[in-house]
Amino acid sequence: MRTHSQISQRLQRIQTPSYDRLLARFAEDGRAHPEEPVALHCGWGRLLVGHTFPDSRSLADELLRERPGERDIALYVAAPQKVLSYAPQQLFLDPSDTLRLWFSDYRPATRTFRGFRIRRAHQDSDWEAINCLYQSRGMLPVQPALLTPHHLGGPVYWLAEDEDSNAVIGSVMGIDHRKAFNDPEAGSSLWCLAVDPQCTRPGVGESLVRHLIEHFMGRGLACLDLSVMHDNRQAKALYAKLGFRELPTFAVKRKNVFNEPLYLGPDPATELNPYARIIVDEARRRGIEVQVDDAEGGIFTLSHGGRRLRCRESLSDLTSAVSLTLCQDKQLTHRTLARAGLRLPAQRLAGTPAENAAFLAEHRRVVVKPVNGEQGQGVAVDLRGEEELQAAIEQARRFDRRVLLESCHDGSDLRILVIGFEVVAAALRRPPEIVGDGRHSVAQLIKALSRRRQAATGGESRIPLDAETRRTLHAAGYGYDSVLPAGERLAVRRTANLHTGGSLEDVTALLHPALAEAAITAARALDIPVVGVDLLVKAADQPDYVFIEANERAGLANHEPQPTAERFIDLLFPLSKGVG
Repeated sequence: MRTHSQISQRLQRIQTPSYDRLLARFAEDGRAHPEEPVALHCGWGRLLVGHTFPDSRSLADELLRERPGERDIALYVAAPQKVLSYAPQQLFLDPSDTLRLWFSDYRPATRTFRGFRIRRAHQDSDWEAINCLYQSRGMLPVQPALLTPHHLGGPVYWLAEDEDSNAVIGSVMGIDHRKAFNDPEAGSSLWCLAVDPQCTRPGVGESLVRHLIEHFMGRGLACLDLSVMHDNRQAKALYAKLGFRELPTFAVKRKNVFNEPLYLGPDPATELNPYARIIVDEARRRGIEVQVDDAEGGIFTLSHGGRRLRCRESLSDLTSAVSLTLCQDKQLTHRTLARAGLRLPAQRLAGTPAENAAFLAEHRRVVVKPVNGEQGQGVAVDLRGEEELQAAIEQARRFDRRVLLESCHDGSDLRILVIGFEVVAAALRRPPEIVGDGRHSVAQLIKALSRRRQAATGGESRIPLDAETRRTLHAAGYGYDSVLPAGERLAVRRTANLHTGGSLEDVTALLHPALAEAAITAARALDIPVVGVDLLVKAADQPDYVFIEANERAGLANHEPQPTAERFIDLLFPLSKGVG
C-alpha cells in the first residue's frame, strides 16, 4: 500500500513548475526564496529561471534585454501565451521538449566506454577547444569572462578528452539549482551537450550525460532537467534509455538571427545538404538573395546588386566547363599538372591482363580508380596481387569504362582548399577506424561508427560494407564476424574519402609553404577558382608530397572552423565583404 508521502511525491513529479508552486514549496520547507528573479549567464547568453519571475510581464521584459550576439533562454515558463502577449513580434515559443530524470529512477551503466576521460574545463586552452567543438556543431561560443561564478549558481563545463591524442571530443554544461536559487526540489539541469562530429570513440555523449547525473547525485540533488528539440529522435532515444520523462513546461526565446530556423518555419534551404547549406547561410547573413533550385541536387542561385550566380555546392558559374573537365577526367588532370611541374604518381590506362600485370610488377603496389569518378567510388588502394588488381579494375568499370592504374605511395591524405588562388584551409583526412571492445563483431562496430558519421554529417558520410572494406579487413587478418580485442584500433578502409566514413583533422596552421605552393600551382594550372587539392604527404609541416587528384566541388563544411564559406562568398560577391 502506498504511503501518503509516496503519493505526494508522485503528484509533485507531474506538476508544472510555476512561481506560486515554488513559493509554496519554499514555505513548506521553511527556506528563504530568492529576493530577485534568477538569471544565470552561461557564456553564450543567460538562462532565465522562469518560475522565479513573479509575473509574465517581468519575464518578457527581461528577455527583451538580451544582448546582441547572445542567446537567452527562459525555461520553466508555465503560461507562455501570457509572456508572448507582451512582445509578440520579438518573442517566440521554443519548439523543444523539457525532460526530467528523477535520480531515484536512474540506473548505472552496464557497459564501460573506454579511450577518453572526463574532466572540468579550467584553462584557456580548454575554452578554445570547446568553442571549436561548438562552432563545428553550429552552436554559439562560450565567453568564460561572462560566466556567473560557480559559487553563485553559475554553470560548470565538463569536457571529454581523448586519452591518446588529448583532443577535446565532447563537452557538456551543468547547473546546480540548489546553488542557483535554493531550489526546494534539489534540481539541476544539463545544457550544451556536444560531441565532435569526427569522433570515432563510441559512447562519448552518453558518458557525459551519465557523468553529470552521477556528479549531481553525489551532491545530494534529486533530479536533472534538459531541453531537447522535439524532433531530435536520436537524442530523445538516448534520454529515454537513461530514464528521462517529459516535464509539462515551456521555454521562450527572443527572435534573433541565431534562432531564425526555430520560428520562421519550413525553409527549402533546410533540405540542402551541409555542403550547400553552409554557403546559403553565409549568403543570407550578408543580405544576398537565395533561391533554392533543386534542394536534393544542392543547386541554388545567389543574387546581389545586379549580379546573379548559380551554384551546386561550391561549384559555381565562375568555374568554366574546360576547368571542370580538367578536374573530372583524371588523365587530363595528370597531364596538365605534369606540365606544371608537380610531383605525380606513375599512371596508365588499364589494358589487357598482361599489361596490367606488367604495371604491377614495375611498381609492386597499385591504386585503381575510374577516370571520371567522385566520392571515392570505385577506388581501390594498395593492390599487390594480379587477381585482386583485376577484380578492382572490374569493380571500377561500374563507374567508368575507362580505368586508371597508378603507382601507390605511402603517406597521409591531405586536402588543401584553394579559393581565389589562395589557401583557405588544410586538413589531414583519416580513413574510418574502429576501436575494439572485445565483445562486438567488426561488422557491428563498423555499423555503429557509420551511424555516428551519418548523424554528424547530415547523412553525407557512411561506411559501405562492400568489397573494398572486406579487402581491407582481410589484409589486416580480420573478417566481418571477427571480434576485435578491447582497445585495438583498426582502419576499415584504405581511402580517407569523407563520403565513405573518413574524418578530418584541421592542419591549416601547420601547413608547409611548399605544400601550399603546390596546391596554388595546381589551381592555376587547372584555372579553377575553387578546388580541393589532394596530396599524399609525410606530414603537413614537411615539404614532400605526391599529387592524388583535384576536386572541383570541394565540401566547404568539412573544414569548419576555417572561414571557407566566407571566402567563397567573398569570391562570388566581393562587394559584400564586411556585410553582416
